[in-house]
Amino acid sequence: MSEKTSDTTPYAAQRSDAEWRELLSPAEYHVLREAGTEAPFRGEYTDTKTTGVYSCRACGAELFRSDTKFESHCGWPSFYSPLAGESVRYIEDTALGMKRIEVRCASCDSHLGHVFEGEGYDTPTDQRYCINSISLRLTPDA
Repeated sequence: MSEKTSDTTPYAAQRSDAEWRELLSPAEYHVLREAGTEAPFRGEYTDTKTTGVYSCRACGAELFRSDTKFESHCGWPSFYSPLAGESVRYIEDTALGMKRIEVRCASCDSHLGHVFEGEGYDTPTDQRYCINSISLRLTPDA
């Protein structure tokens, strides 16, 4: 489990631990609520090219658009920018002896993945939001 700063921020989609366990599958709960990571190259959206909006699987908040998704070949869906700056929040993650920036849903505080920058990807932001497929739900454009 990732180390994270503790806070008492009220979230729009706040639920008790028991409610999250009832709402999510065990695998979803592990990633979204315990900051787990799904296995690389196995998530349902790793290679998806469908256009649409990616939302938080826990609360439904819109997080990313497919037009910011790019091929990073890292094993998880990668985006170069969230939908809006306030749709996600960032926490310093020092677990596993590394210093990373964890990305969480701003509406329900669910773990989504991590953001990296300066890796040399040819994107407008030079950032890679490395997001667990299981943290997302894709709604295709009509």
